[in-house]
Amino acid sequence: MPDSIAPDALRRLVLPDRVHRSLYTDPAIFDLEMTRIFGRCWLFLAHESQIRAPGDFVRARLGREDVIVVRARDGRIRALVNRCTHRGAQVCQAERGNTAGFACPYHAWTFGLDGALNSVPHRQSLPPDFDLKDPRLALAAVPRVESYRGFVFGSLAPGGESLVEHLGPIAAVIDNVVDRAPDGEIEQAGGVARQEYRGNWKLHHENANDTLHPGFVHESSVSAARGDPRDYAAPAYDGHQTHTQMLSNGFGVREWQSLSLTGFPAGHSYMGGFYRGGVLSPDRDDPVWREYRARLVARHGEEKTARVLGEDRFNNLLYPNVSINAQYQQIRVVTPLAVDRTRVTAFCFRLKGAPEALFHRAVRFLTNLSSPASMILSDDIEIFERVQGGLANSEPEWLDQSRGLGADRTEAGGRTVSAGLSELPHRAQYAAWLRYMTAAA
Repeated sequence: MPDSIAPDALRRLVLPDRVHRSLYTDPAIFDLEMTRIFGRCWLFLAHESQIRAPGDFVRARLGREDVIVVRARDGRIRALVNRCTHRGAQVCQAERGNTAGFACPYHAWTFGLDGALNSVPHRQSLPPDFDLKDPRLALAAVPRVESYRGFVFGSLAPGGESLVEHLGPIAAVIDNVVDRAPDGEIEQAGGVARQEYRGNWKLHHENANDTLHPGFVHESSVSAARGDPRDYAAPAYDGHQTHTQMLSNGFGVREWQSLSLTGFPAGHSYMGGFYRGGVLSPDRDDPVWREYRARLVARHGEEKTARVLGEDRFNNLLYPNVSINAQYQQIRVVTPLAVDRTRVTAFCFRLKGAPEALFHRAVRFLTNLSSPASMILSDDIEIFERVQGGLANSEPEWLDQSRGLGADRTEAGGRTVSAGLSELPHRAQYAAWLRYMTAAA
């Protein structure tokens, strides 16, 4: 059983400057991660805009659980395990939709939006004491479901820290993405991009705020971006985000080092300084941007608008399963499927009240950054799979994460800060990983 891995054995696998290869290759460790991390932590499930009306639902993964996130008739959001309590068949096959309830395709047991068993066929053949209201016959419910400004999270642990406590200071990125909407509301739209790679889930998280790899891994897109910029600007300005993102991967060492990296005790991290007056800043002559900013000023006033748009955080990792980029209205959800298989799901938000052209650009950027046609994520996935292939070798046993070690600064609230080329985010994630993995049940 996974719980047979002793805490001291786990502690020997994570050192300040390195981690052991078994963290990426050992199925027993993966099983324990599913219990201790994905079975206890708050995980992103959905956005409330996907389930506005009673009966609206989306399917999601909560660790190893296939769950239905649904708005019930009383307006509450529930997450129900997608398994009939009779013979175990899934009661929902659709990824999203609207329904009056859930019916098992095997023997037609039907369940309400709250998970309660509503009816069974041939009732007279069941024992006299068979009770539809028996809670054991209802669809299993995720013990805790909470929302923060429209972002819905769930936890399989019946107790523990609240969602707000788990998010801590990283909740500021959710505040920022919502505050960017002139009408004060965002909605998921524009479809979904989904990919799987043959590698461990932690490889994605390590890469999110690794600033040394872009010039090497993304060299082909950097070279393309340094060509004729008109290739990325039809119609006018719509290719600006894609073009500038590709150019930014060609930053020199000094530019990357001038950025800042921040890690938190819960495993969250982000990169700061990526947008400051440089290549990724919005084009002030862009008429769409000017119109958007004017609408935001009408809502917030000049001072708060400047503060909202000036928030300079890139790749905000909300450990352990979601990454948010407020400036580009993007979100990625990382779902571990096996020790060597991971799914990455990406979608974007519409800022309600903003010019529709701004949303069109977000969709274009999602396509170029995170879709199967991406010029960026496809490079990263290739590297993830090469790393996983390399780790199949037994030697050497360790992976180095010492870059910047000794220069990390701990600040108020336990956050740790370092310069841009540091591997601080790796160390913060593995310090959190070790705490979760060795915590008592």
